[in-house]
Amino acid sequence: MGTLKNLFATNKPKSEEKIFEKSEEHREQIRITYYQSGYAASQKATGKSIVLKTCLENVYHSFENQCKNQEVEQIKLKQPFQEEKERQNTELKKLETLKGIQEGKAQNYRDKIELAKSDIVKVRQNPEDFGIDVDKNPKVLLYIGLILLIPITIYLFVFYISASYSSFFKIFTDDSLTAAIFDANALTDAFKASWLEGILVTTIPFVFLGLGYLIHMMQKSKSVISIIKLIGLFMITFSFDGLLAFIIEKKIYDFNRTPTTPDFNFSIAIKEPEFWMIIFAGFVVYLIWGLVFDFIMKEYDNMDKINAFIRSKKEEIKNIFTQKNKVLESIDELKKNITVVDGKISELQAKINGFIFPIKEYLLYHSQYKEGWFQAIGTEIALPAKQKNELLSDCEEVCQVHLSSLNLNNFKNQNVIFS
Repeated sequence: MGTLKNLFATNKPKSEEKIFEKSEEHREQIRITYYQSGYAASQKATGKSIVLKTCLENVYHSFENQCKNQEVEQIKLKQPFQEEKERQNTELKKLETLKGIQEGKAQNYRDKIELAKSDIVKVRQNPEDFGIDVDKNPKVLLYIGLILLIPITIYLFVFYISASYSSFFKIFTDDSLTAAIFDANALTDAFKASWLEGILVTTIPFVFLGLGYLIHMMQKSKSVISIIKLIGLFMITFSFDGLLAFIIEKKIYDFNRTPTTPDFNFSIAIKEPEFWMIIFAGFVVYLIWGLVFDFIMKEYDNMDKINAFIRSKKEEIKNIFTQKNKVLESIDELKKNITVVDGKISELQAKINGFIFPIKEYLLYHSQYKEGWFQAIGTEIALPAKQKNELLSDCEEVCQVHLSSLNLNNFKNQNVIFS
């Protein structure tokens, strides 16, 4: 084996340390040198294929070592990869900066959501802290008002159904005040007499409840016109109750009247305690109903203010969730891009850390060396034609196996990078 190495060393290409120089004249000189080296080595080895295998390996390793040792040329060849790495590093910094900004936005949205949820809990306990002027625990006050309002409403329905039936339709057969104001059979008797009569006495209480609702609505406005209207509504309600009391009292008076008794009039009515009893049994309770109703509506408004605040906060949370999800989607996309760029940087760094092998240039010199070897077999070695052809075929196979073992027979690029 030492003899074979000396054989190759005798014909080693000159000026190998300058193999990457770009001078065409120098390249031609190197090409000729490889040709001559192959020719001389083949002549001394009598063209043996086993010697060719060793010589080709020495040519390859010698060329490879020169590539590794030529630092300036390697730096020059790696410059495009270094520049691309710098561009990718800049892109990576930009993506990481954007990711940091988006993560800050996402955290800000999370903080806003938590604050809104906290406000929803706190507004029920301390609504004044959020600029809502309401009583504390309006729901409790509302329920108390409803507990009072429902039986009062039932009372008013019973009273006005009975009073309206007594004043409009009833024929008195009893002079007691209880029978005049409250008739247990007023509703059934009214429907027995006529369905229109029944509807009338049933709907009259709604007239008073409607007046109470109007009074509540008028109280919301503090203008002079609203106050005048409010006073007018109270006077109408009082007058209505007064007329009912007057008619009922007149029927009682006429039932007890004697031939010498004067005709019933307003001056007589106001002197009768039953007249005022009927008014206050209806009007005063009606005023109480109106005050309780107004109180309930006020507490409902208070609850509605809180509920409106809560609804606005829930809508705000919904909008923030939408914005946060968009930011999270952009963060995921940025993470994917960062991973891609990191992969490119790692790939480029691997290329920079390796060395660039000018494969086409090596194949050119390999071809020249092989040509010199084959030329020596054809001209310098005395063998029969058949043996010479077999030798050339064996040498060709050795060359192909050599390139195949190095994976150099399918490359189409000028250079290949070994990490």
